[in-house]
Amino acid sequence: MTSQTTVDKVPEDVRPAETAPAKGLRGHPWLTLFAVAIGVMMVALDGTIVAIANPAILKDLGASLADVQWITNGYLLALAVTLITAGKLGDRFGHRQTFLIGVTGFALASGAIGLSDAIAPVIGFRVLQGLFGALLMPAALGLLRATFPAEKLNMAIGIWGMVIGASTAGGPILGGVLVEHVNWQSVFFINVPVGAIALLLGLFILTDHRAGNAPRSFDIPGILLLSGAMFALVWPLIKAGEWGWGSPGTLGWLVGSAALFALFAWWETRVAEPLIPLRLFRSVPVSAGTVLMVLMAFAFMGGLFFVTFYLANVHGMSAIDSGLHLLPLTGMMIVSSPLAGALITRFGPRVPLVGGMVSTAVAMFGMTTLTTDTGTLQMSLWFALLGFGLAPVMVGATEVIVGNAPLELSGVAGGLQQAAMQVGGSLGTAVLGAIMSAKVDADLAGNWTDAGLPQLPPQYLDEAKAAVEVGVAPVGASTPPPVAAKIAEVAHDTFMSGMVLAFTVAGIVAVAAAVVSLFTKRGANAEAGTGAAHI
Repeated sequence: MTSQTTVDKVPEDVRPAETAPAKGLRGHPWLTLFAVAIGVMMVALDGTIVAIANPAILKDLGASLADVQWITNGYLLALAVTLITAGKLGDRFGHRQTFLIGVTGFALASGAIGLSDAIAPVIGFRVLQGLFGALLMPAALGLLRATFPAEKLNMAIGIWGMVIGASTAGGPILGGVLVEHVNWQSVFFINVPVGAIALLLGLFILTDHRAGNAPRSFDIPGILLLSGAMFALVWPLIKAGEWGWGSPGTLGWLVGSAALFALFAWWETRVAEPLIPLRLFRSVPVSAGTVLMVLMAFAFMGGLFFVTFYLANVHGMSAIDSGLHLLPLTGMMIVSSPLAGALITRFGPRVPLVGGMVSTAVAMFGMTTLTTDTGTLQMSLWFALLGFGLAPVMVGATEVIVGNAPLELSGVAGGLQQAAMQVGGSLGTAVLGAIMSAKVDADLAGNWTDAGLPQLPPQYLDEAKAAVEVGVAPVGASTPPPVAAKIAEVAHDTFMSGMVLAFTVAGIVAVAAAVVSLFTKRGANAEAGTGAAHI
């Protein structure tokens, strides 16, 4: 059997329930989209809203900086390591059940964090949030994949991408309001009523769709090998800034990750029902879509990481003001995501994907022109162009991956899409962070001396570099105002030189992603869902 036949042939032995028209609320495609969007919104919002609460958590619970970093890292690791396995659970037991469990667990874990009075349970429940979020996200895509007919699937994924984009970018605004006017616990408590709404909608609206040839067993060794490989990949990306990219620790973990991935690939060719059938990657569009998602997330999340520091520390904006300045990015993603879905439906994904990555590259190169006194109008132009470019990529790459996978692997495909995004985001933040650190390390001492400032003692130089890497001027409380102003100028100029270099690299990555986009094509299996319901 050829790879085309194996990968792209539409499964015919689907259950009778899948071919029956939707009656009433249950199984209605657009109501299904609404139900899963509420759950997805909760998880996407949580990805950025918590960052705003971290300083308040540090102060209120007496935590260390390392403790607060684990609030993010524990969540990220749990999410990235388990996404593909969670997608397999949906394929095996049904995406409706997996989605409902994910929504319920995520909301309960959020409430438990809000009730915690020590840093250890906060971190522990954040890990649980990541595990339940991993159940929820691929299941949402699996439900859309099985419910919508081919001619509507791209539009559905477009709206799904709009919800993720708007929630991700809107997190800092909502988080700033809640932390400033309520408390840090409210950032987590808000998930409880949202999760309850998503659960009720899911119980009354969602219906299960499983292919008759869905997996009936678990590849336990494959799960362990893949989970270990993902952990060994993401962990050194998180710690690279602390350990150094050339350190034995970083290199050892990365080599170990490569070995585990190779062992996983070998095992998958020898098991009857593999976790990820490797024939899936014989489909060039699936492979291209996965690589594209990694590169897109690298450029976007890595670049956005520095934008927040630029707004807050260089321009001195509050969390709310920073979020408001990102509204052009959010707004453009909201507007262009459904539009991208319609364009992809009409013309296929290739042209919108290439155009989206070109726009993203132009925006990244455009942001290299930002300075310490750039006005709101110029910033808004580049942020809006970035949102305009990202939307078709988010929608198109998702459709390429999920739409080119057989229906019985839609959960695994959804997990693959989400895992690619998490790995790309981690890689972008780590690599661009290392570039920023190296640039600051190379330039700060010279810029400091050129400004006529007293030479920093070696024991203070590292502290100053750490502050400048996030745009903070290392000014003491007793520093005279004229000297403080000069230090701030040096710190911000040095930070900007690092940020410009990081955005240049992000732009080059976006150009590479545009080339990868040329290898994508319309989902060959989307028609498997055409009988799911009539719209």
